[in-house]
Amino acid sequence: MYIDVAETGNMQVQDKFVQKIPRTVWVLGFVSLLTDISSEMINSVLPLFLVSVLGANIWTVGIIEGIAEATASILKVFSGVLSDYLGHRKGLAVFGYGLSTFVKPLFAVATSPTGVLIARFGDRIGKGIRVAPRDALVADSTNAEVRGAAYGLRQSLDTIGAFLGPLAAFALMTASENNFRLIFWLALIPGFFAVALLTVGVREPTSETQENRSNPLQWEALRSLGQGYWVLVAVALLFNLGNSSNAFLLLRAEQTGISASLIPLTLMVMNIAYSFSAYPIGILSDRVGKFGLLVGGFLLYALVYLGFAFVQTPWQTWGLFGLYGLHLGMSKGLLLALVANSIPTNLRGTAFGFFNLAVGLALLPASLLAGGLWQTLGAEATFITGSLFAIAAVLLLVINRKKYLQI
Repeated sequence: MYIDVAETGNMQVQDKFVQKIPRTVWVLGFVSLLTDISSEMINSVLPLFLVSVLGANIWTVGIIEGIAEATASILKVFSGVLSDYLGHRKGLAVFGYGLSTFVKPLFAVATSPTGVLIARFGDRIGKGIRVAPRDALVADSTNAEVRGAAYGLRQSLDTIGAFLGPLAAFALMTASENNFRLIFWLALIPGFFAVALLTVGVREPTSETQENRSNPLQWEALRSLGQGYWVLVAVALLFNLGNSSNAFLLLRAEQTGISASLIPLTLMVMNIAYSFSAYPIGILSDRVGKFGLLVGGFLLYALVYLGFAFVQTPWQTWGLFGLYGLHLGMSKGLLLALVANSIPTNLRGTAFGFFNLAVGLALLPASLLAGGLWQTLGAEATFITGSLFAIAAVLLLVINRKKYLQI
């Protein structure tokens, strides 16, 4: 059901986009907002907890991040395929969000890096289950003409939570004299509210795939996704091979002289820029096209990572986090919208599953590579390598640009 707002002759362009975005997208956005408050309260201080409290080294941080993300990403395919086969997506999304919430106490009771790995693994499994059905729900609920705005809106709301989480962590770190475990326990609260809102607030659109079910993993079904889709998967894979965990950005921020209590605020700056840019850029992409904006976002990432390689002072680091957030606003939602506009309706869950699998699988070698380069050659090598992978992804996009200029 779409938001019922009376049109007037002089209504602004942005208002026209707002009234066409369905209630489901708004609710999913606020669910993401609450979930990200919960997750980022933990993630913004987790690398420091591992290093300063549990005695882990940088290599261990990379292994934990890579294993958790890569292993859980396999589930993104199967949850997406299952949502196509069943013709229902909401139940899988509720289960995924619920799992990520209920494993959070494991962070609070962890006494070793292995305990953190188990908690991180459970959290990422929950994400692996929910992401493809959720992204497909957005596509199911929208028309192509506003899909950039819809994905941008969900990303913006998601990211508001992503900067409120580090802000809450900063306040709690300051008030509790760096009591990491208290933060992990309190992170449960917004997670519970997110699961409740999703359960009562989303009404799943009627699916056309509930009858005449077939296996979406059959070769003919995968071929029908089309070459344009598989090129986007390859672009995402290549780009993310150089896009290591944010844990390395936080550790780089500490190297430049930003104090431990202020580290969570670097993510807040990044996510403010992300949240304020994603929705307007999504609206713009529906009017002028998505391809050029996406290429610009990838090139901005390449420049920002070069900046992180050579940054010397805290003020430069704060600026780079802001530009990194702008890159996210210019790329994440647009890439999802391009995928949604390139695939058959009955295979949306499967398509988003494979897309997220490619992204997730890239994170294991990316994190291992980043950690290895940092340990052996220094932080500069980690960020220069990430920049080069982004440039390679841009070249692949440009070579295949004719497939995307009209969608």
